[in-house]
Amino acid sequence: MSTPSELIARSNRLGADPRNTNYAGGNTSAKGTETDPVTGEPVELLWVKGSGGDLGTLTEAGLAVLRLDRLRALVDVYPGVDREDEMVAAFDYTLHGKGGAAPSIDTAMHGLVDAAHVDHLHPDSGIAIATAVDGEALTPEIFGDKVVWVPWRRPGFQLGLDIAAIKRDNPAAIGAILGGHGITAWGDTSDEAEANSLWIIRTAEEYIAEHGRTHPFGEDLAGYGPLPSEERYAKAAALAPHLRAIASTDRAQVGHFTDAEVVTDFLASSEHPRLAALGTSCPDHFLRTKVKPLVLDLPATATVEDSVARLEELHEAYRADYTSYYERGAAAARARGEEPPAMRGADPAIILIPGVGMFSYGANKQTARVAGEFYINAINVMRGAESISHYAPIDEAEKFRIEYWALEEAKLQRMPKPKALQGRVALVTGAASGIGKAIATRLAAEGACVVIADLDLDKAQATASELGSTDVAIGVEANVTDESAVQQAVDAALLAFGGLDLVVNNAGLSLSKSLLETTVADWDLQHNVMAKGSFLVSRAAAKVLIDQKLGGDIVYISSKNSVFAGPNNIAYSATKADQAHQVRLLAAELGEYGVRVNGINPDGVVRGSGIFAGGWGAKRAAVYGVPEEELGKYYAQRTLLKREVLPEHVANAVFVLCSSDLDHTTGLHIPVDAGVAAAFLR
Repeated sequence: MSTPSELIARSNRLGADPRNTNYAGGNTSAKGTETDPVTGEPVELLWVKGSGGDLGTLTEAGLAVLRLDRLRALVDVYPGVDREDEMVAAFDYTLHGKGGAAPSIDTAMHGLVDAAHVDHLHPDSGIAIATAVDGEALTPEIFGDKVVWVPWRRPGFQLGLDIAAIKRDNPAAIGAILGGHGITAWGDTSDEAEANSLWIIRTAEEYIAEHGRTHPFGEDLAGYGPLPSEERYAKAAALAPHLRAIASTDRAQVGHFTDAEVVTDFLASSEHPRLAALGTSCPDHFLRTKVKPLVLDLPATATVEDSVARLEELHEAYRADYTSYYERGAAAARARGEEPPAMRGADPAIILIPGVGMFSYGANKQTARVAGEFYINAINVMRGAESISHYAPIDEAEKFRIEYWALEEAKLQRMPKPKALQGRVALVTGAASGIGKAIATRLAAEGACVVIADLDLDKAQATASELGSTDVAIGVEANVTDESAVQQAVDAALLAFGGLDLVVNNAGLSLSKSLLETTVADWDLQHNVMAKGSFLVSRAAAKVLIDQKLGGDIVYISSKNSVFAGPNNIAYSATKADQAHQVRLLAAELGEYGVRVNGINPDGVVRGSGIFAGGWGAKRAAVYGVPEEELGKYYAQRTLLKREVLPEHVANAVFVLCSSDLDHTTGLHIPVDAGVAAAFLR
């Protein structure tokens, strides 16, 4: 096995177990010799996980490749900790060939330590020792002379020099505890480095388990325990729009909810207010979670109304506190001759609700989910530290220097430009097939999180899985004629993605019958699904949109039949006309909340349509006297453009209506019919 392959295999094994490190946390390396293609001579190389990668999913493309002789030569030109940031730029001059991924700030740690293989990880158990107030004394007690304590230092070149000196001066050592941060281990072989990393992690776990206090978070707080599951989810859904408003004051965020036992137990304990206020410690944690969460200080039994009122007060205080933190840190930076990046926002990324759970927020679903996972890491760290000592994270000044580090700002600037609908959550009814599926697919492709709502749960979930992971889409069962079922679908969106921004009323069916053939049951079915169904969905969604204070979009997939009088179509066309006027009515009513309501009037969509495949196509073909397989061609020939309308064309119109390009448009119906003169809007 080649050196890079061996490194990737080890990295993937370590990263697959959350006990070893958090997502995208830590880095691993290997040193080896290859032939320089220019000189033909052997050259010593360092392969190390690049900036921003994840150990569990690391591939060779995620490795930075550097020449060891040039990397080690940087020791002679290192200007000191006051100019630490310059060294990351210097790494570019040590790259071998094209260099692979961008080298991370931890590269020096791997290159300067005299070991063929080095692991730097963020295990909860290791960080618990690293954040214990007496972690330095605990380290030899737990590990003997095999692990050495390193006082807190920001990641960088000097930390690499420090660890290299520890390795040199402590021949029995296999690794180090990095104060406030994590662990580093090394070995002469890949297997030895991995074994040493795991030995440190498991030894720390065992010590905490054997010596830890029974109730590290204190006694249970009366009234703060988890609510019964049904009440818990109902309260979470009711609070979600208000919480998203809190988290999105500066910029719209996607949310993630968890009621994991580790969270609800923490919030049920007497010490949770003190510990939450101390904030997280590991740099990987608070870069995702902010320095501390917003915690509702009311019991689980508090009403939604009381909780919302208190949360708004706490949010105002949180923003003021975070602004003061930024101003103190910025003033200290300027005193050092540095100009810090602008404040990135003062809203919380983590909101904790006793009895309910945790909402975490980010620019997209994955970021929000990972932020929540990181705060669970932080809870585990606090539990471990409080079990054997007391939790003592790095101080505020150092947190600021990490959070507003120029290198972190540069990493943010390198991130790809967000897609047009990133940060928006869409719910599409009738989305498991046909027009609805095409709409959901387009919205997801443009960056939205999508809830596929359909009568057929299996098909809804299958469609969602086609679009990507649950960070992209989920499938839910929804009978739009049932008020409770509609609310459950909206609640599912709130619990999956933290909010709702965009609703597409697409669910429908059609019965091609003349007036005399149309029964009351036919009439009721058509109107229940489309007129009543759209009303129920829009009403449930509007409450969320108003509470979120972020505006939003409601789109109706109406029909050219809403304005065009065709034969044998009374129930369908009448209910489409109902939908068309709902657009106008809701646009007038919801405009003051920034909610835009628009409609789309397609011509008959034959290919890919569930309605046409279900018998409607055959009946319409009979009405017009053409073979069913030629119905699409027939529709196309009666249009001005002589083009057939496909589901994707309707999806395109939905996207345009919901994009920023039409953010001043409401109450509009867009024809997507290739030009049917009789259906021109007047």
